[in-house]
Amino acid sequence: MADEHGVERNYPATPRRLEQAREKGQVARSRELATAAITLAAALGLLLLGPALFDRCLLLFRTGLTLDREAGFADERMAASLGAFSVDMLMALAPLGGLVLAATLAAPLLLSGWVWSAGALAPDWSRLNPARGLRGIFSTQGIAELVKAVLKCVLLGAIGVWAVVHAWDATQALAGQGSAAAVHNLGGLIATGFFALVGGLVLIALIDVPYQLWHFHDGLKMTREELREELREMEGDPQLKARVKSQQRDLARRRMMAAVPKADVIVTNPTHYAVALEYREGKMRAPKVVAKGAGLVAERIRELGRENDVPLLEAPPLARALYRHAELGAEIPPALYAVVAQVLAYVFQVQRQRVAGGPPPAAPAALEVPPGMDPATG
Repeated sequence: MADEHGVERNYPATPRRLEQAREKGQVARSRELATAAITLAAALGLLLLGPALFDRCLLLFRTGLTLDREAGFADERMAASLGAFSVDMLMALAPLGGLVLAATLAAPLLLSGWVWSAGALAPDWSRLNPARGLRGIFSTQGIAELVKAVLKCVLLGAIGVWAVVHAWDATQALAGQGSAAAVHNLGGLIATGFFALVGGLVLIALIDVPYQLWHFHDGLKMTREELREELREMEGDPQLKARVKSQQRDLARRRMMAAVPKADVIVTNPTHYAVALEYREGKMRAPKVVAKGAGLVAERIRELGRENDVPLLEAPPLARALYRHAELGAEIPPALYAVVAQVLAYVFQVQRQRVAGGPPPAAPAALEVPPGMDPATG
């Protein structure tokens, strides 16, 4: 589908575009559905209320047209009688009118639901443009409406012809019947023809409603650029989001580096990875990872550790396992409790040596991590 500027609109409307159109009062509408609903409600109302309505109206006409001689020459009494007759007639027709009014209000709700939009009430002066009107007449929509109107006339005309032919003999027979029987039979013939026309209108509505829904959604299709613009509006500017994420990463990295001097030990690869661990006996259930990194980040962690006298331990399998399986700010996995306990024992020996003096303790050798924890060995 291409618009009047030749731009291809191949993408279906997004929920946000549909909601914006609804806020402007742009929803799918079908006049045929409203017409069918009103006539069907009238037909059902006459079928259910017809006998009682006929008797009530007959009684009102009899009483309303029965006047004594004095009332016929008194303007006030004639006006009062006419007013009372009008009120009684409206009350008699009120149930049928209420049913038709309910159908009139319910038909649009069946198609598009309840819509309240102040934008739909605003004047649109472009509709007064004759050029726009001519374009609408000769547009695809205008041609489709013309074809639909012609087919509608043909269908309803055919139904009318059928109703007349079908009731021709019965209509001629009315002349030989009594007034009461003739009125009753005439009402049946009219009801048959009316219900046939209602059936034709319902058929037209069943065809028109899917077409109107398709035309409405087809008219709201979007171009690739419109789709991208909406995504940018919903998700924000990608460059701005990238800057925000970069600032968040920098802030998180600074907080992580600030925790390195408080660590008890830094386990290294020795060059590729570095993981700083902290353990407070009695306050922590297990050691916690306060910093970790690879490459330049690992090098910076090691530098901060040396500057703050944090013990560094070269244990490549353990460093790789901690980097892969331990989350920053979380406790180490239970599978690494045993091997990390050996590291902490070494750290406590270093701390005692720094206080009491003496030769430095030997670093633990051949620290083995459980199978499957070291990424280098799968």
